[in-house]
Amino acid sequence: MLSKLYIKEGLDTPRIEFDPAGTLSIEGKSYPPDVMQFFAPVLDWLKEYSQNPAPKTIVNLKLEYFNTASSKIIMDILYMFENIYKAGHDVLVKWYYPEDDEDMHETGMEYSEILELPFELIGYNFIIEEDE
Repeated sequence: MLSKLYIKEGLDTPRIEFDPAGTLSIEGKSYPPDVMQFFAPVLDWLKEYSQNPAPKTIVNLKLEYFNTASSKIIMDILYMFENIYKAGHDVLVKWYYPEDDEDMHETGMEYSEILELPFELIGYNFIIEEDE
């Protein structure tokens, strides 16, 4: 049986939290020095997951920043979800972006247009708490 995949967020790497029950999240910044090395366990986990996915898969992508190399890997990951969806499984991608970040919103729009996959674009505000 496939176990959960958890990779702690680093200075230049996102937090990865994949649950075989169907909730998969990538959150933070992604510009690791070696993108392939960082994402290798993610791709391996997804290959195994795609053999027997949960009845409903929800993919939460909440990236504040990612570089070009990470963009390619994110696209590869999304193609894997597209294949799961095309095989008849229920998949939803939730693309979270800061409301004031036009580039991240536009990137989400571009991904949603390229992929044959249910896609939600969700804007959010950063809340900065100040000491009184």
